[in-house]
Order: sequence, then C-alpha cells, then structure tokens
Amino acid sequence: MRRISIFGATGSIGQSTLDLISRDRESYHVVALTGGKNVAQLAKDARKFGAEYAVTADPALLPELRARLAGSSVEAAAGPEAIIEAASHQADWVMSAIVGSAGLAPGLRALEKGATLALANKESMVCAGPLVLHTAQAHGGRVLPVDSEHSAVFQALIGEEMSRVERVIITASGGAFRDWPIEKLAGATPEQAATHPNWDMGQRITIDSASMFNKALEVIETKEFFGLDPEKIEVVVHPESMMHALVGFCDGALMAHLGPPDMRHAIGFALHHPQRGALPVERLDLVKLSQLTFRPACETRWPALRLAREVMAAGGLSGAVFNAAKEQALDDFIAKRIGFQDMAVIVERVLERLAAESAVTSAEITLDNVLAADHLARETARDLRLQHH
Repeated sequence: MRRISIFGATGSIGQSTLDLISRDRESYHVVALTGGKNVAQLAKDARKFGAEYAVTADPALLPELRARLAGSSVEAAAGPEAIIEAASHQADWVMSAIVGSAGLAPGLRALEKGATLALANKESMVCAGPLVLHTAQAHGGRVLPVDSEHSAVFQALIGEEMSRVERVIITASGGAFRDWPIEKLAGATPEQAATHPNWDMGQRITIDSASMFNKALEVIETKEFFGLDPEKIEVVVHPESMMHALVGFCDGALMAHLGPPDMRHAIGFALHHPQRGALPVERLDLVKLSQLTFRPACETRWPALRLAREVMAAGGLSGAVFNAAKEQALDDFIAKRIGFQDMAVIVERVLERLAAESAVTSAEITLDNVLAADHLARETARDLRLQHH
C-alpha cells in the first residue's frame, strides 16, 4: 500500500487526484491532506479517506477544522509551518498542488524525505528549479511533472536522448480572450477572465491562462525541468486543447501527445509511473474532432511570453521575482485595483527595478534567498501599483 499526501487537496488538481484514488482505495493510504479556506471540503475528504493529518493554511480556521473533524482520528493543524511539518511525515508519493510560491517549501521538505513529488506547482520550478532538482537528487527523491504540457513532453521523451531534441512546442488554449480584439482587453474584468473555454480550473490559474502568464511560467518550467536551451522552446495557440505538447527531433520528426482536456490524465500518469494505469478519461474520437488548429502566440497580445524570455536570459532569482510580481499583480486585478493589461506592465517594471537595484540575477538559489526575493518583489509590485494609479 502506497503512502500518499496531497498538498492543495481542495483545489481542482487535488480533487481530481482524490477522484482517482477513490477508484482504488485498497492501493493507497492517505497520510496528509492540506487546503486553504475550504475547510468543509478538507474535513470531508480527510474523514472519507482516513487521513492521518488535515492542515489548513489559515490559522484562523483551525477551530472550525477541529470541530468538523471531532470524533475522527484525523489530527488537525493550521498555518504554513504546519503544512511544511505535514510534508515531513513519510510518504511515497506527494501531490504538490498548492498554488503559487507557497508550494515550494513543502515540496522541498517532501523531497528531503525521499518522496516522489508529483509537481503541479509550476512556481516551484520557476522560482527555484535547480534547488528542486538538486534536493531530489541528494535525497533519493523524484520529481514528476503534472502540468499537462510537461507531462506530455515527459512522455514524448521516454526512451529518447536529450541531445537529439531539436525543439519543444507547448500549446496554449489562448484563454478567455483569445478571440477578442486587442483594443478591447483594457476593459476586461476578472469575471470575464475567469471563464475558460476548455478547462475546468481554479479562478487564479484561469485568469493566468487569459493573460498567458500561466504559459510564460510553463516556458520557464520547461527550460528548468528538461534542461533545454530557451531558444528550443516554442509556444503555439491551439484552441481545441487536445494536443498538449510536441517534441521535435534532429531527424525532423515530431512526437505529439494528444488527450482530452482533463487533468486526470497527467495526474494519473504521475500516480502510476512508471506503468500506465487505466484512467476514467474520455477517449478521443478523431473523426468527431475533425480538425486541430494552431495560431502564433502573439507577444503584443500576451507580453508575459516576452517577459519569460527575458527572465530565462537573466537567470538567478529572476524567476522568483517574476512569479511573485505576477502573483501580486493578479491579486490586484482580482480586487479590481488595476486593469487586465496593467498586470504585465507592473511585472515588467518590477523586473527592471530589482535587476537595477540589487544582485537578484546573481544571487545563489536557496530557499531563504527565494523567499526574500519573493517578498521584495511583492512589495515593489504594490508600490508600483500605487504609483501607477
């Protein structure tokens, strides 16, 4: 029986993971589940799956979590330190699905314990890719990608030599505004940005899809995870979201990964790896699908993609700065303090200011340095937002 923990259990990735586990309960023992403010769901799942620990990120919600778990054997805890502590409990396989840079520390702790880390938290690789991979190697852990694009690349590379890879193409749906006139984007609202044409995801990642910041993070993650030169990574808009990534080889061949827009595919691949397990996902009907279309990813419409290139060129802690500035700008857009297009403007200004004022690009990538850069970038983004308005 495999011991598993799920960090970010109440979000869409966590719920999809629990759905897969519920179909084969005898094979898994749930060690820890963590969540944010949805303690009702967290407590319900902790009871259902007999978890040892349930942790909410919000200390103010601990009394409610304890009340909901009363009479069960589940131990309740709260706060960021409690989440890291939960990652210290031995597990064979850990789903890292906490949104944002908050997912980095618990993921590192799980790797230090030698776990296989199923990584849906792309921010970990963006902020500290070398640190994540080194930690895994040093402690006998393993990192498996769960983003649909990186899972697709990973699968296309099985049995192949990286030296033979000529290019990697990751696809983007284009999000809520892919067909909007560019001049209309300035007036886009958070509610409009949070409606995805293909995927059923949380509010933040859906808005990130509309701004293409999600894809920008994935470009950086592709570089870090697979050790690719940035020039070899391409992005195309693929409205159907059926082809998740392609790998091009030196002989001109392209290996493509197709599947329905269902995150249980990538989650299931990581859960069953190195085998393939049967999954309850839709089977594609190619005749019904009829056509796949592709468009260029315009960096004028989506400046986040250009900024990702600049971050990869700068190196160091630029990824941590980029991600933190993006998270703060996203907070401000959701709160309607800034407009949709202001997010990229603020992120670019944060990158420029911190590159000019400090040794961000040359600093060693440690957890403390990443967290310090994260804090500084958020503060700078808030300052710039006030100046912007």
